[in-house]
Amino acid sequence: MKLKKVTVIGVGLIGGSFAKGLKQSGLVDQVTGYGHNESNLKKAVELGVVDDFTTDMAEAVADSDLIMLGVPLGAMQEVLHAMRPFLKEGAIITDGGSAKMSVIEAVKSVFGELPAHFVAGHPIAGKEQSGVTAACEKLFVDHRVILTPTAETDCEALQTVTELWQALGAEVVNMAPDYHDEVLAATSHLPHMLAFTLVEMLNEHPELGNVFQYTAGGFRDFTRIASSDAVMWRDIAVNNSIAIAKWLKYYQQSIGHLIDLVEQQDGEGLYALFHEAKTARDKHIVNKQS
Repeated sequence: MKLKKVTVIGVGLIGGSFAKGLKQSGLVDQVTGYGHNESNLKKAVELGVVDDFTTDMAEAVADSDLIMLGVPLGAMQEVLHAMRPFLKEGAIITDGGSAKMSVIEAVKSVFGELPAHFVAGHPIAGKEQSGVTAACEKLFVDHRVILTPTAETDCEALQTVTELWQALGAEVVNMAPDYHDEVLAATSHLPHMLAFTLVEMLNEHPELGNVFQYTAGGFRDFTRIASSDAVMWRDIAVNNSIAIAKWLKYYQQSIGHLIDLVEQQDGEGLYALFHEAKTARDKHIVNKQS
């Protein structure tokens, strides 16, 4: 498989890492970056993230075999609408958004249906740094990429997107889009909401002042993801709100149970909770990484 031109719209951490990885894979002749910030795009060329760039949408997607949408969820519909008139027939559209149902609805809204060559995707990789300077061609190595094809998805388009991600070192799995949003709400979106909220709660708390000067490794490990991009996470919370709210309420119930155990000084109950959690994490996360 060899593509002549791939366009990355939104050359930040995810889009930039995808672009840089493809450039080094040898599977694409030309990788073009598109965005509104010309200085950011110039930096992308300097860093070897893309071959060239443009701020003109028609030029960006003209003759492109594949377009990767690396923009925040809140910008998806606007970008899709802007690019639609200039797409060549059969061009594959894919994305890296963290909530799939909202992207699918945006595509339907713009195209009136789900085009056969649209392949929704979500790389389960990232870091707290954002922007093109954080782009890394090895970001997806040994990480999972979830693709969420629908009944309308063309098999060859799905295979092309799968092979591109595999060339970047990713493990590709397919999943129903609604199930994806539930799973990610519980395992990714919920932890980010908790980290953001904890840091915001403790920031200059009237009872504590600048408590962060006293934090140790545990606090830093737990709250590291609160340094993630605020715009991206705002859009995730808005676009996957039902599932995230559901899991926040489940967590609220668990916190209520923990409060009861602590207030009652229920050592046996606390030990059982902590031991069960440790056992589950060791089994499903720690042991699989060793």
